[in-house]
Amino acid sequence: MMLTIRDPRAAELAKRLARVNHTTMTQAVVMALENELARERQKTPLADRLAAIAKKARTMSGPNARAMTKDQIDDLWGQ
Repeated sequence: MMLTIRDPRAAELAKRLARVNHTTMTQAVVMALENELARERQKTPLADRLAAIAKKARTMSGPNARAMTKDQIDDLWGQ
């Protein structure tokens, strides 16, 4: 199967990556795609990141924390 790179920028990036890694353009493209797929697999879902932030905020608030109304929060922001 053939892979044709018609975008000049993509071709230049592939050439630069191949040059830096002392490899062919095909190997550079394969390596870049594999690395990007691995990076995508390692991403933490947004819900998990937000849960971690919320947990940290609860920990930082201490034992005497209290719930705040929207109006109280707006007052803190000067609104």
